[in-house]
Amino acid sequence: MDLPKDKPAGRASLTIDAVLTLAAFVFFTLILRSHVPSSDPFFIWLWGAITASCLAAVFWLALQMFRVVLRAQLEAKERAAAAPTAQDHAE
Repeated sequence: MDLPKDKPAGRASLTIDAVLTLAAFVFFTLILRSHVPSSDPFFIWLWGAITASCLAAVFWLALQMFRVVLRAQLEAKERAAAAPTAQDHAE
């Protein structure tokens, strides 16, 4: 099995992932506040943020899986384009 030639996660991709995950966390927190059965604003924000942190973690994992699959598909496509076809061998 060949080792990857370049780093799978650079500084830019980690920054993009962090920004997207933070945006998802804020979005989930704002959405989930209305689902907390409390009248105290502190607990509404607290439980909304706790629940949103779990969802943001799942979002981050899904983002990482998407990146891995996309990279594997692009590499497979490059290998398929570089491989000789049956027509090339016939000539």
